[in-house]
Amino acid sequence: MELEGLVRCSTNYVPLTPISFLERAAKAYRDTTSVVNGSVKYTWGDMHERCLKIASALNQLGISRGDVVATLAPNVPAMHELHFAVPMAGALICPLNTRHDSAMLSVLLEHSEAKIIFVDYQLLDIAHGALKLLTKTKRKPPILVLIAESDGPLPTDHISSETHEYESLLAEGHDGFEIIRPNSEWDPICINYTSGTTSRPKGVVYCHRGAYLNSLASVLLHGIGSLPVYLWTVPIFHCNGWNLTWGLAAQGGTNVCLRKVTPKAIFDNIALHNVTHMGGAPTVLNMIVNSPISDRRPLPHKVEVMTGGAPPPPQILSKMEELGFGISHLYGLTETYGPGTSCIWKPEWDSLPLNERYKLKARQGVHHVGLEDVEVKDPVTMASVPADGKTIGEIMFRGNTVMSGYLKDLEATKEAFNGGWFRSGDLAVKHPDNYIEVKDRLKDVIISGGENISTVEVETVLYSHPAILEAAVVARPDNHWGQTPCAFVKLKEGYDGVGAQEIIKFCRDHLPHYMTLKTVIFEDLPKTSTGKIQKFILREKAKAMGSLS
Repeated sequence: MELEGLVRCSTNYVPLTPISFLERAAKAYRDTTSVVNGSVKYTWGDMHERCLKIASALNQLGISRGDVVATLAPNVPAMHELHFAVPMAGALICPLNTRHDSAMLSVLLEHSEAKIIFVDYQLLDIAHGALKLLTKTKRKPPILVLIAESDGPLPTDHISSETHEYESLLAEGHDGFEIIRPNSEWDPICINYTSGTTSRPKGVVYCHRGAYLNSLASVLLHGIGSLPVYLWTVPIFHCNGWNLTWGLAAQGGTNVCLRKVTPKAIFDNIALHNVTHMGGAPTVLNMIVNSPISDRRPLPHKVEVMTGGAPPPPQILSKMEELGFGISHLYGLTETYGPGTSCIWKPEWDSLPLNERYKLKARQGVHHVGLEDVEVKDPVTMASVPADGKTIGEIMFRGNTVMSGYLKDLEATKEAFNGGWFRSGDLAVKHPDNYIEVKDRLKDVIISGGENISTVEVETVLYSHPAILEAAVVARPDNHWGQTPCAFVKLKEGYDGVGAQEIIKFCRDHLPHYMTLKTVIFEDLPKTSTGKIQKFILREKAKAMGSLS
Protein backbone atom coordinates (compact mmCIF):
# COMPACT_ATOMS: atom_id res chain seq x y z
CA MET A 1 0.00 0.00 0.00
CA GLU A 2 1.33 3.43 -0.91
CA LEU A 3 0.76 6.02 1.81
CA GLU A 4 -0.82 9.25 0.60
CA GLY A 5 -0.27 12.76 1.88
CA LEU A 6 3.54 12.48 2.26
CA VAL A 7 5.90 15.04 0.77
CA ARG A 8 9.69 15.05 0.73
CA CYS A 9 10.75 18.69 0.70
CA SER A 10 13.18 21.16 2.29
CA THR A 11 10.99 21.23 5.41
CA ASN A 12 11.68 17.59 6.30
CA TYR A 13 14.73 16.63 4.28
CA VAL A 14 18.13 18.36 4.50
CA PRO A 15 21.41 16.74 3.37
CA LEU A 16 23.35 15.66 6.47
CA THR A 17 26.56 17.65 6.98
CA PRO A 18 28.87 18.33 9.97
CA ILE A 19 28.53 22.06 9.17
CA SER A 20 25.22 21.90 11.09
CA PHE A 21 27.11 20.97 14.30
CA LEU A 22 28.89 24.35 14.25
CA GLU A 23 25.71 26.29 13.50
CA ARG A 24 23.95 24.64 16.45
CA ALA A 25 26.98 25.08 18.74
CA ALA A 26 26.95 28.83 18.00
CA LYS A 27 23.42 28.92 19.46
CA ALA A 28 23.46 26.23 22.15
CA TYR A 29 27.02 26.81 23.39
CA ARG A 30 27.63 30.40 22.22
CA ASP A 31 29.64 31.50 25.29
CA THR A 32 31.36 28.16 25.95
CA THR A 33 35.08 27.99 25.15
CA SER A 34 35.57 26.15 21.85
CA VAL A 35 39.35 26.34 21.44
CA VAL A 36 42.26 26.96 23.82
CA ASN A 37 45.82 27.45 22.57
CA GLY A 38 48.20 28.93 25.14
CA SER A 39 46.78 32.34 26.02
CA VAL A 40 44.37 32.34 23.05
CA LYS A 41 40.73 31.35 23.65
CA TYR A 42 37.64 31.45 21.43
CA THR A 43 34.01 30.64 22.22
CA TRP A 44 31.68 28.71 19.90
CA GLY A 45 30.07 32.05 19.02
CA ASP A 46 33.49 33.45 18.04
CA MET A 47 34.40 30.34 16.11
CA HIS A 48 31.19 30.38 14.07
CA GLU A 49 31.84 34.01 13.10
CA ARG A 50 35.51 33.33 12.28
CA CYS A 51 34.59 30.29 10.13
CA LEU A 52 32.06 32.37 8.16
CA LYS A 53 34.77 34.98 7.52
CA ILE A 54 37.33 32.40 6.38
CA ALA A 55 34.74 30.77 4.09
CA SER A 56 33.93 34.20 2.67
CA ALA A 57 37.65 34.99 2.18
CA LEU A 58 38.18 31.65 0.40
CA ASN A 59 35.27 32.52 -1.86
CA GLN A 60 36.91 35.89 -2.63
CA LEU A 61 40.14 34.05 -3.53
CA GLY A 62 38.19 32.14 -6.19
CA ILE A 63 37.38 28.95 -4.29
CA SER A 64 34.12 27.44 -5.44
CA ARG A 65 32.15 24.20 -5.10
CA GLY A 66 34.31 21.08 -5.49
CA ASP A 67 37.70 22.83 -5.20
CA VAL A 68 40.37 21.40 -2.89
CA VAL A 69 42.01 23.35 -0.04
CA ALA A 70 45.03 21.71 1.63
CA THR A 71 46.43 22.24 5.12
CA LEU A 72 49.90 21.56 6.53
CA ALA A 73 49.79 22.29 10.25
CA PRO A 74 49.92 20.70 13.69
CA ASN A 75 46.96 20.80 16.11
CA VAL A 76 46.44 24.58 16.20
CA PRO A 77 43.15 26.61 16.25
CA ALA A 78 43.24 27.23 12.48
CA MET A 79 42.98 23.46 11.89
CA HIS A 80 39.71 23.36 13.84
CA GLU A 81 38.33 26.38 12.01
CA LEU A 82 39.32 25.18 8.55
CA HIS A 83 37.50 21.87 9.09
CA PHE A 84 34.28 23.89 9.06
CA ALA A 85 35.22 26.94 6.96
CA VAL A 86 36.47 24.98 3.92
CA PRO A 87 33.25 22.90 3.54
CA MET A 88 31.22 26.07 4.24
CA ALA A 89 32.86 27.53 1.11
CA GLY A 90 31.69 24.42 -0.80
CA ALA A 91 35.24 23.03 -1.00
CA LEU A 92 37.02 19.84 0.15
CA ILE A 93 39.58 20.03 2.95
CA CYS A 94 42.75 18.00 2.41
CA PRO A 95 44.77 17.83 5.67
CA LEU A 96 48.34 16.76 4.82
CA ASN A 97 50.68 14.83 7.07
CA THR A 98 53.12 17.22 8.75
CA ARG A 99 55.95 14.68 8.54
CA HIS A 100 56.03 14.54 4.74
CA ASP A 101 59.08 15.92 2.96
CA SER A 102 58.84 18.46 0.11
CA ALA A 103 58.95 15.75 -2.59
CA MET A 104 55.98 13.81 -1.17
CA LEU A 105 54.04 17.03 -0.50
CA SER A 106 54.48 18.20 -4.09
CA VAL A 107 53.15 14.83 -5.34
CA LEU A 108 50.06 15.10 -3.10
CA LEU A 109 49.42 18.75 -4.01
CA GLU A 110 49.62 17.85 -7.70
CA HIS A 111 47.41 14.76 -7.28
CA SER A 112 44.74 16.59 -5.24
CA GLU A 113 44.91 19.73 -7.45
CA ALA A 114 44.73 21.88 -4.30
CA LYS A 115 44.07 25.55 -5.15
CA ILE A 116 45.17 26.87 -1.73
CA ILE A 117 47.44 25.52 1.01
CA PHE A 118 47.34 26.77 4.62
CA VAL A 119 50.79 26.30 6.17
CA ASP A 120 51.94 26.59 9.77
CA TYR A 121 54.95 28.92 10.19
CA GLN A 122 57.15 26.04 11.44
CA LEU A 123 56.56 24.08 8.23
CA LEU A 124 57.10 26.91 5.75
CA ASP A 125 60.45 25.65 4.41
CA ILE A 126 59.01 22.23 3.55
CA ALA A 127 56.01 23.87 1.87
CA HIS A 128 58.21 26.26 -0.13
CA GLY A 129 60.29 23.27 -1.27
CA ALA A 130 57.12 21.50 -2.45
CA LEU A 131 55.87 24.58 -4.34
CA LYS A 132 59.25 24.94 -6.08
CA LEU A 133 59.05 21.32 -7.25
CA LEU A 134 55.51 21.96 -8.52
CA THR A 135 56.57 24.91 -10.67
CA LYS A 136 59.14 22.63 -12.34
CA THR A 137 56.28 20.38 -13.48
CA LYS A 138 54.65 23.46 -15.13
CA ARG A 139 51.75 23.04 -12.69
CA LYS A 140 50.38 26.26 -11.18
CA PRO A 141 51.23 26.05 -7.47
CA PRO A 142 48.49 26.65 -4.91
CA ILE A 143 48.10 30.01 -3.17
CA LEU A 144 49.97 29.89 0.15
CA VAL A 145 48.33 31.13 3.36
CA LEU A 146 50.64 31.37 6.37
CA ILE A 147 49.36 30.40 9.82
CA ALA A 148 51.41 32.37 12.38
CA GLU A 149 51.61 31.45 16.08
CA SER A 150 48.24 32.48 17.59
CA ASP A 151 49.78 34.90 20.05
CA GLY A 152 53.20 35.38 18.42
CA PRO A 153 54.77 37.77 15.89
CA LEU A 154 54.64 37.19 12.14
CA PRO A 155 57.77 35.57 10.61
CA THR A 156 58.36 38.28 7.97
CA ASP A 157 61.46 36.69 6.37
CA HIS A 158 59.33 34.15 4.49
CA ILE A 159 56.44 36.27 3.31
CA SER A 160 56.41 37.12 -0.36
CA SER A 161 53.85 39.31 -2.07
CA GLU A 162 51.92 36.19 -3.17
CA THR A 163 51.60 34.86 0.38
CA HIS A 164 48.54 35.63 2.49
CA GLU A 165 48.44 35.56 6.28
CA TYR A 166 45.65 33.70 8.08
CA GLU A 167 44.37 36.45 10.42
CA SER A 168 44.63 39.15 7.71
CA LEU A 169 42.73 36.91 5.31
CA LEU A 170 40.07 36.26 7.94
CA ALA A 171 39.70 40.02 8.50
CA GLU A 172 38.88 40.45 4.80
CA GLY A 173 35.94 38.01 5.01
CA HIS A 174 32.30 38.80 5.88
CA ASP A 175 30.43 37.15 8.74
CA GLY A 176 27.22 37.48 6.72
CA PHE A 177 28.56 34.99 4.15
CA GLU A 178 25.94 32.61 2.80
CA ILE A 179 27.17 29.06 3.39
CA ILE A 180 27.53 26.97 0.21
CA ARG A 181 25.77 23.85 1.45
CA PRO A 182 26.10 20.41 -0.15
CA ASN A 183 23.57 19.76 -2.94
CA SER A 184 23.59 16.14 -1.89
CA GLU A 185 24.91 14.45 1.26
CA TRP A 186 27.02 12.30 -1.10
CA ASP A 187 29.00 15.45 -2.05
CA PRO A 188 32.66 15.12 -1.01
CA ILE A 189 33.84 16.95 2.13
CA CYS A 190 37.51 15.95 2.35
CA ILE A 191 40.46 13.97 1.03
CA ASN A 192 42.70 12.09 3.46
CA TYR A 193 45.86 10.58 2.04
CA THR A 194 46.73 7.17 3.39
CA SER A 195 50.06 5.39 3.08
CA GLY A 196 50.35 4.96 -0.66
CA THR A 197 53.54 5.43 -2.64
CA THR A 198 54.74 8.51 -4.52
CA SER A 199 53.92 6.73 -7.77
CA ARG A 200 50.40 5.90 -6.60
CA PRO A 201 49.09 8.16 -3.82
CA LYS A 202 45.86 6.95 -2.19
CA GLY A 203 43.52 9.87 -1.59
CA VAL A 204 40.58 8.61 0.47
CA VAL A 205 37.46 10.69 -0.22
CA TYR A 206 34.79 11.21 2.48
CA CYS A 207 31.29 12.60 1.88
CA HIS A 208 29.20 14.93 4.09
CA ARG A 209 26.83 12.11 5.12
CA GLY A 210 29.62 9.75 6.21
CA ALA A 211 31.42 12.53 8.09
CA TYR A 212 28.20 13.50 9.90
CA LEU A 213 27.41 9.92 10.92
CA ASN A 214 30.95 8.96 11.92
CA SER A 215 31.38 12.16 13.97
CA LEU A 216 28.33 11.21 16.04
CA ALA A 217 29.41 7.55 16.24
CA SER A 218 32.88 8.63 17.46
CA VAL A 219 31.30 10.81 20.16
CA LEU A 220 29.18 7.85 21.28
CA LEU A 221 32.03 5.36 21.32
CA HIS A 222 34.21 7.75 23.24
CA GLY A 223 31.40 8.19 25.81
CA ILE A 224 31.50 11.97 25.31
CA GLY A 225 28.61 13.78 27.00
CA SER A 226 27.80 17.49 26.94
CA LEU A 227 30.59 20.07 27.47
CA PRO A 228 33.67 17.80 27.41
CA VAL A 229 37.26 19.13 27.51
CA TYR A 230 39.28 17.28 24.89
CA LEU A 231 43.08 17.29 24.74
CA TRP A 232 44.35 17.02 21.17
CA THR A 233 47.04 14.32 21.19
CA VAL A 234 45.67 12.70 17.99
CA PRO A 235 46.96 14.56 14.90
CA ILE A 236 44.06 16.38 13.25
CA PHE A 237 45.42 15.40 9.82
CA HIS A 238 44.78 11.76 10.77
CA CYS A 239 41.19 10.97 9.68
CA ASN A 240 40.21 14.54 10.67
CA GLY A 241 41.26 13.75 14.24
CA TRP A 242 39.14 10.57 14.22
CA ASN A 243 36.25 12.86 13.13
CA LEU A 244 36.22 14.65 16.47
CA THR A 245 37.15 18.01 14.88
CA TRP A 246 33.47 17.93 13.86
CA GLY A 247 32.05 15.69 16.58
CA LEU A 248 33.13 17.87 19.52
CA ALA A 249 31.10 20.77 18.11
CA ALA A 250 27.99 18.59 18.47
CA GLN A 251 28.60 18.44 22.25
CA GLY A 252 29.91 21.98 22.79
CA GLY A 253 33.35 20.61 23.64
CA THR A 254 36.48 22.60 24.44
CA ASN A 255 39.39 21.74 22.13
CA VAL A 256 42.72 22.03 23.96
CA CYS A 257 45.41 22.42 21.29
CA LEU A 258 48.77 20.71 21.67
CA ARG A 259 51.46 21.61 19.15
CA LYS A 260 53.91 18.94 20.36
CA VAL A 261 52.92 15.80 22.24
CA THR A 262 55.13 15.10 25.27
CA PRO A 263 54.18 13.40 28.57
CA LYS A 264 54.87 16.64 30.49
CA ALA A 265 52.63 18.67 28.16
CA ILE A 266 49.88 16.04 28.52
CA PHE A 267 49.94 16.05 32.36
CA ASP A 268 50.28 19.86 32.54
CA ASN A 269 47.32 20.47 30.20
CA ILE A 270 45.12 17.92 31.97
CA ALA A 271 45.73 19.74 35.27
CA LEU A 272 45.43 23.24 33.80
CA HIS A 273 42.26 22.75 31.74
CA ASN A 274 40.52 19.96 33.66
CA VAL A 275 40.67 17.68 30.61
CA THR A 276 37.99 14.96 30.50
CA HIS A 277 38.91 13.08 27.28
CA MET A 278 41.86 12.48 24.98
CA GLY A 279 42.94 9.98 22.33
CA GLY A 280 46.14 8.47 21.05
CA ALA A 281 47.90 5.56 19.42
CA PRO A 282 49.45 2.95 21.76
CA THR A 283 52.84 4.68 21.27
CA VAL A 284 51.44 7.80 23.00
CA LEU A 285 50.23 5.63 25.91
CA ASN A 286 53.64 3.94 26.01
CA MET A 287 55.28 7.36 26.24
CA ILE A 288 53.00 8.29 29.18
CA VAL A 289 53.55 5.09 31.20
CA ASN A 290 57.33 5.27 30.74
CA SER A 291 57.63 9.01 31.46
CA PRO A 292 59.86 10.19 34.32
CA ILE A 293 58.02 10.82 37.62
CA SER A 294 59.14 14.49 37.40
CA ASP A 295 56.95 14.94 34.26
CA ARG A 296 53.80 13.59 35.89
CA ARG A 297 51.08 15.30 37.91
CA PRO A 298 48.15 13.72 39.75
CA LEU A 299 45.01 13.63 37.58
CA PRO A 300 42.14 15.87 38.77
CA HIS A 301 39.74 12.98 37.96
CA LYS A 302 39.63 9.93 35.69
CA VAL A 303 40.58 11.00 32.16
CA GLU A 304 38.99 8.86 29.45
CA VAL A 305 41.44 7.85 26.73
CA MET A 306 40.43 6.30 23.42
CA THR A 307 43.28 4.34 21.87
CA GLY A 308 43.59 2.86 18.38
CA GLY A 309 45.84 2.78 15.33
CA ALA A 310 47.58 -0.46 16.34
CA PRO A 311 46.64 -3.28 18.73
CA PRO A 312 47.52 -1.99 22.23
CA PRO A 313 49.76 -4.29 24.33
CA PRO A 314 47.71 -5.36 27.42
CA GLN A 315 50.61 -4.36 29.73
CA ILE A 316 50.39 -0.73 28.58
CA LEU A 317 46.60 -0.66 29.11
CA SER A 318 47.05 -1.91 32.68
CA LYS A 319 49.77 0.67 33.51
CA MET A 320 47.63 3.51 32.09
CA GLU A 321 44.73 2.52 34.35
CA GLU A 322 47.10 2.40 37.36
CA LEU A 323 47.92 6.06 36.59
CA GLY A 324 44.20 6.92 36.77
CA PHE A 325 43.24 6.94 33.08
CA GLY A 326 40.18 5.08 31.77
CA ILE A 327 40.99 3.27 28.54
CA SER A 328 38.69 2.26 25.69
CA HIS A 329 39.87 0.70 22.48
CA LEU A 330 38.72 1.44 18.93
CA TYR A 331 39.71 0.09 15.54
CA GLY A 332 39.34 1.36 11.99
CA LEU A 333 41.16 2.58 8.92
CA THR A 334 41.41 5.81 6.95
CA GLU A 335 38.95 4.17 4.52
CA THR A 336 36.35 3.79 7.33
CA TYR A 337 36.59 7.46 8.44
CA GLY A 338 38.85 6.30 11.30
CA PRO A 339 36.88 4.63 14.13
CA GLY A 340 34.77 1.70 12.90
CA THR A 341 34.59 -0.72 15.83
CA SER A 342 35.12 -0.55 19.57
CA CYS A 343 35.60 -3.04 22.35
CA ILE A 344 32.44 -2.36 24.34
CA TRP A 345 33.17 -3.38 27.93
CA LYS A 346 30.96 -6.06 29.50
CA PRO A 347 30.21 -5.78 33.26
CA GLU A 348 30.82 -9.53 33.73
CA TRP A 349 34.47 -9.00 32.74
CA ASP A 350 35.04 -6.89 35.89
CA SER A 351 35.42 -10.00 38.05
CA LEU A 352 38.09 -11.61 35.84
CA PRO A 353 41.81 -11.68 36.78
CA LEU A 354 43.71 -8.55 35.70
CA ASN A 355 45.68 -10.08 32.83
CA GLU A 356 42.49 -11.62 31.39
CA ARG A 357 40.73 -8.27 31.56
CA TYR A 358 43.44 -6.44 29.61
CA LYS A 359 43.59 -9.18 26.98
CA LEU A 360 39.84 -8.71 26.43
CA LYS A 361 40.21 -4.91 26.37
CA ALA A 362 42.81 -5.23 23.58
CA ARG A 363 40.22 -6.81 21.25
CA GLN A 364 38.80 -4.71 18.43
CA GLY A 365 35.21 -5.57 19.40
CA VAL A 366 32.05 -4.81 17.41
CA HIS A 367 31.02 -2.21 14.81
CA HIS A 368 29.60 1.15 15.87
CA VAL A 369 26.07 2.42 15.15
CA GLY A 370 27.13 4.32 12.01
CA LEU A 371 28.15 1.14 10.18
CA GLU A 372 25.89 -1.48 8.66
CA ASP A 373 28.14 -4.43 9.47
CA VAL A 374 31.68 -5.66 10.08
CA GLU A 375 32.52 -9.28 9.36
CA VAL A 376 35.54 -11.57 9.32
CA LYS A 377 35.44 -13.37 5.98
CA ASP A 378 37.41 -15.76 3.84
CA PRO A 379 38.83 -13.33 1.22
CA VAL A 380 38.42 -15.90 -1.58
CA THR A 381 35.00 -17.50 -0.92
CA MET A 382 33.58 -14.44 0.97
CA ALA A 383 32.07 -16.86 3.53
CA SER A 384 32.07 -15.58 7.12
CA VAL A 385 34.49 -17.47 9.36
CA PRO A 386 33.04 -19.43 12.31
CA ALA A 387 32.91 -17.49 15.61
CA ASP A 388 35.39 -19.86 17.26
CA GLY A 389 38.23 -17.44 18.17
CA LYS A 390 40.57 -19.57 16.02
CA THR A 391 39.73 -19.40 12.31
CA ILE A 392 41.50 -16.46 10.66
CA GLY A 393 39.86 -14.35 7.97
CA GLU A 394 39.96 -10.78 6.66
CA ILE A 395 38.04 -7.96 8.36
CA MET A 396 35.48 -6.44 5.98
CA PHE A 397 33.21 -3.40 6.38
CA ARG A 398 29.90 -2.30 4.86
CA GLY A 399 27.84 0.80 5.50
CA ASN A 400 27.51 4.59 5.42
CA THR A 401 30.89 5.30 7.00
CA VAL A 402 32.97 3.54 4.36
CA MET A 403 34.84 5.94 2.03
CA SER A 404 33.37 7.09 -1.29
CA GLY A 405 36.51 5.82 -3.03
CA TYR A 406 40.14 6.58 -3.87
CA LEU A 407 40.59 9.88 -5.72
CA LYS A 408 41.35 9.36 -9.45
CA ASP A 409 41.90 5.60 -8.95
CA LEU A 410 38.81 3.66 -9.97
CA GLU A 411 40.79 0.41 -10.23
CA ALA A 412 41.93 0.60 -6.60
CA THR A 413 38.39 1.53 -5.46
CA LYS A 414 36.87 -1.46 -7.32
CA GLU A 415 39.53 -3.76 -5.89
CA ALA A 416 38.88 -2.53 -2.31
CA PHE A 417 35.09 -2.98 -2.75
CA ASN A 418 35.30 -6.33 -4.58
CA GLY A 419 32.54 -8.67 -3.38
CA GLY A 420 30.29 -5.93 -1.97
CA TRP A 421 32.43 -5.26 1.13
CA PHE A 422 35.41 -3.02 1.88
CA ARG A 423 38.45 -5.27 2.31
CA SER A 424 40.62 -3.97 5.16
CA GLY A 425 43.73 -6.08 4.63
CA ASP A 426 43.65 -6.92 8.36
CA LEU A 427 43.49 -10.53 9.51
CA ALA A 428 41.39 -11.41 12.55
CA VAL A 429 39.40 -14.05 14.38
CA LYS A 430 35.83 -13.76 15.61
CA HIS A 431 35.12 -14.89 19.16
CA PRO A 432 31.91 -16.70 20.21
CA ASP A 433 30.54 -13.35 21.58
CA ASN A 434 30.96 -11.78 18.07
CA TYR A 435 33.91 -9.62 19.18
CA ILE A 436 36.71 -9.53 16.62
CA GLU A 437 40.41 -9.63 17.43
CA VAL A 438 43.04 -8.48 14.95
CA LYS A 439 45.85 -10.99 14.51
CA ASP A 440 47.87 -9.16 11.87
CA ARG A 441 48.02 -7.14 8.69
CA LEU A 442 47.75 -9.39 5.66
CA LYS A 443 51.22 -8.27 4.65
CA ASP A 444 52.74 -8.64 8.16
CA VAL A 445 51.94 -12.31 8.82
CA ILE A 446 55.07 -14.49 9.05
CA ILE A 447 54.83 -17.91 7.41
CA SER A 448 57.47 -20.16 8.97
CA GLY A 449 57.64 -23.84 8.00
CA GLY A 450 54.02 -23.65 6.82
CA GLU A 451 52.79 -22.17 10.15
CA ASN A 452 51.23 -18.68 10.31
CA ILE A 453 52.81 -16.54 13.03
CA SER A 454 50.90 -13.51 14.29
CA THR A 455 53.41 -10.70 14.85
CA VAL A 456 50.91 -9.04 17.22
CA GLU A 457 51.04 -12.07 19.56
CA VAL A 458 54.86 -12.07 19.62
CA GLU A 459 54.92 -8.29 20.22
CA THR A 460 52.44 -8.65 23.14
CA VAL A 461 54.86 -11.09 24.82
CA LEU A 462 57.81 -8.74 24.17
CA TYR A 463 55.98 -5.81 25.79
CA SER A 464 55.56 -7.91 28.97
CA HIS A 465 59.37 -8.04 29.37
CA PRO A 466 60.34 -5.44 32.02
CA ALA A 467 63.28 -4.07 29.96
CA ILE A 468 61.43 -3.45 26.68
CA LEU A 469 60.11 0.03 25.82
CA GLU A 470 59.08 -0.61 22.19
CA ALA A 471 59.06 -3.66 19.94
CA ALA A 472 58.12 -4.64 16.40
CA VAL A 473 58.31 -8.07 14.80
CA VAL A 474 58.74 -8.69 11.06
CA ALA A 475 59.66 -11.59 8.79
CA ARG A 476 63.29 -12.34 8.00
CA PRO A 477 63.82 -14.54 4.92
CA ASP A 478 65.05 -18.06 5.63
CA ASN A 479 66.28 -20.69 3.17
CA HIS A 480 65.03 -23.55 5.34
CA TRP A 481 61.85 -22.22 7.02
CA GLY A 482 60.81 -19.67 4.37
CA GLN A 483 60.62 -16.92 7.00
CA THR A 484 61.53 -16.54 10.68
CA PRO A 485 60.44 -13.91 13.24
CA CYS A 486 62.87 -10.99 13.70
CA ALA A 487 62.32 -8.42 16.46
CA PHE A 488 63.44 -4.79 16.47
CA VAL A 489 63.58 -3.64 20.07
CA LYS A 490 64.16 -0.40 21.97
CA LEU A 491 65.12 -0.90 25.62
CA LYS A 492 64.10 1.30 28.55
CA GLU A 493 66.79 3.50 30.10
CA GLY A 494 68.99 1.62 32.55
CA TYR A 495 68.52 -1.79 30.90
CA ASP A 496 71.48 -1.69 28.51
CA GLY A 497 72.81 -4.99 29.86
CA VAL A 498 69.90 -7.00 28.43
CA GLY A 499 71.01 -9.03 25.41
CA ALA A 500 69.37 -10.80 22.48
CA GLN A 501 69.66 -14.28 24.04
CA GLU A 502 67.77 -13.23 27.17
CA ILE A 503 64.91 -11.89 25.04
CA ILE A 504 64.84 -14.99 22.79
CA LYS A 505 64.70 -17.22 25.91
CA PHE A 506 61.90 -15.06 27.37
CA CYS A 507 59.86 -15.55 24.17
CA ARG A 508 60.56 -19.30 24.16
CA ASP A 509 59.19 -19.51 27.72
CA HIS A 510 56.01 -17.65 26.82
CA LEU A 511 55.18 -18.76 23.25
CA PRO A 512 54.82 -21.97 21.21
CA HIS A 513 58.30 -22.86 19.93
CA TYR A 514 57.48 -22.27 16.25
CA MET A 515 56.65 -18.63 17.13
CA THR A 516 59.90 -17.98 18.99
CA LEU A 517 62.20 -15.19 17.80
CA LYS A 518 65.33 -16.13 15.90
CA THR A 519 66.78 -12.59 15.61
CA VAL A 520 66.75 -9.53 17.90
CA ILE A 521 68.06 -6.12 16.76
CA PHE A 522 68.40 -3.23 19.24
CA GLU A 523 67.63 0.21 17.75
CA ASP A 524 65.19 3.15 17.67
CA LEU A 525 62.03 2.26 15.77
CA PRO A 526 60.89 4.36 12.78
CA LYS A 527 57.39 5.78 13.25
CA THR A 528 54.70 7.58 11.30
CA SER A 529 53.42 10.95 12.49
CA THR A 530 50.48 9.19 14.18
CA GLY A 531 52.86 7.03 16.22
CA LYS A 532 52.50 3.82 14.22
CA ILE A 533 55.71 1.84 13.83
CA GLN A 534 56.73 1.78 10.15
CA LYS A 535 57.03 -1.94 9.61
CA PHE A 536 57.73 -1.65 5.90
CA ILE A 537 61.11 -0.02 6.74
CA LEU A 538 61.89 -2.81 9.22
CA ARG A 539 60.79 -5.48 6.70
CA GLU A 540 63.31 -4.07 4.21
CA LYS A 541 66.06 -4.14 6.86
CA ALA A 542 65.25 -7.75 7.78
CA LYS A 543 65.17 -8.69 4.09
CA ALA A 544 68.62 -7.14 3.60
CA MET A 545 70.01 -9.33 6.41
CA GLY A 546 69.35 -12.42 4.29
CA SER A 547 68.74 -15.96 5.51
CA LEU A 548 69.70 -17.07 9.01
CA SER A 549 69.98 -20.77 8.20
